[in-house]
Amino acid sequence: MTPPDLVVRARRAWVGDAWRPAQVAVTAGRITSIGSPDDTPAVELADDEVLLPGLVDSHVHVNEPGRTAWEGFASATRAAAAGGVTTIVDMPLNSLPPTTTVEALAAKRAAAAGKLSVDVAFWGGAVPDNLGSLGPLHAAGVRGFKAFLTPSGVDEFGHLDAEQLQAALAEVATLGSVLIVHAEDPADLHADGALGPRYADFLASRPPVSERHAIARVIEAMRRTGARAHVLHLSDAGSLDLIRSAKADGLPLTVETCPHYLALRAEDVPSAATQFKCCPPIRGAGNQDLLWAGVLDGTIDAIVSDHSPSTPDLKNADFGLSWGGIAGLQLGLSVVWTEARRRGVALDDLLPLFTTGPARVAGLDALGVLQEGAPAHLVAFAPDEERVVDVRALEHRNPVSPYDGATLTGGVRTVWLHGTPVVHEGAVTAPGRGRARA
Repeated sequence: MTPPDLVVRARRAWVGDAWRPAQVAVTAGRITSIGSPDDTPAVELADDEVLLPGLVDSHVHVNEPGRTAWEGFASATRAAAAGGVTTIVDMPLNSLPPTTTVEALAAKRAAAAGKLSVDVAFWGGAVPDNLGSLGPLHAAGVRGFKAFLTPSGVDEFGHLDAEQLQAALAEVATLGSVLIVHAEDPADLHADGALGPRYADFLASRPPVSERHAIARVIEAMRRTGARAHVLHLSDAGSLDLIRSAKADGLPLTVETCPHYLALRAEDVPSAATQFKCCPPIRGAGNQDLLWAGVLDGTIDAIVSDHSPSTPDLKNADFGLSWGGIAGLQLGLSVVWTEARRRGVALDDLLPLFTTGPARVAGLDALGVLQEGAPAHLVAFAPDEERVVDVRALEHRNPVSPYDGATLTGGVRTVWLHGTPVVHEGAVTAPGRGRARA
């Protein structure tokens, strides 16, 4: 019998949503068996390490081609690998051109060629100009379509009004796809007073009701069209009851939140610290407590980075004028695990939201699991390891992040992609081995 290419043995492995001792055998990049540990020669995890499936991040702005100075496939996927993320799904903006045509998707794939350190799939965009013609993008392999209900921040990616939202949902229902929605209602946003260095002014300009009204509009349109929809980067915990009710009614609605909403608090944002700016904004401690309740009761389906970096000059001292985006792709699991430990939340409760949850959102079957036949994406994670973040040592392109100087718990030590080691002792050692998914 031909021996496997790789055997990894762990005292604690996350198999079937439970911890167990396991020995994972890999041949030709796929898991061929998961058995009890024996004396087979193997890579043996350290006593303080656990074996996880590769994480999935379904919300990453790579920005290449066109705004590659902000981020690019080489740097973004190195950051993902170092954070234990073995598959990302690239957002259709802020690249130039945005992924709203088959030609733009082809440009994305061409730009990614030879640069990927993890696997990459792609979202398409639903904008006013391409409604009614989403079919070719769907046939070309995008995982679904992103829409904004408020201005996106870039002129080339327009937002949908109420009538266009319903048209987009009707179209994706016909295609059997999903509409993923930036849900803020522009009627509730107040630009006046947001300029300047005070975070409180920016926070007041994007009130929680803007999310509630937009999510209610999405749910209403789902009822009329029968479409599947996903709410992106939920910040307002007051919207959770709307989502719970829609799910209880059987609507195919899912929702994600992000590490910055679960770990950072409005009360702690310093003056002029625009590395903390994102849209929708980081809200207060009481809101955060309720978001955690949504994580623990299963209302929230996924925790993803919404990695949206820019060049340092766009993160100036004015909250109204600076770019709104958080850079945190490499740190997501550690950020959330650090806060979870403080709250007495078990790692078990988090792992589905970093693995199978985002995989299901993007329709990526057999990812985020350790099971026979699945791609051999494996992560050795040390839950008790502590480190201080130095933004200059992170893999993403520009040294800007709200986590700079933070003490985090949990370290990614080794990552195998398709059975090949790509991260060793926390450092990317074999870049360029990722694949673009059809």
